[in-house]
Amino acid sequence: MSKHAKGSRCPMGIPAGIISVIIGVAGIVLGIMNKELTTILFGVALFFLGGPMAGSTMMLHRANDRLDELEKAIKK
Repeated sequence: MSKHAKGSRCPMGIPAGIISVIIGVAGIVLGIMNKELTTILFGVALFFLGGPMAGSTMMLHRANDRLDELEKAIKK
């Protein structure tokens, strides 16, 4: 394996964050169409949680990749 190969972890925070934002936007639209406050509030909450969810998961995966590289360097 070369030094420039990418890590094998799948950054699942990105798809989860994107799905959260999409569902949040859909909830906001449906809440406005049906005039339901709870649906609008849940939609807004999902919309604003999507970005930090994706960011924190990506940060965690990058840290795990760096730890794996350090463990390989220590074993050599």
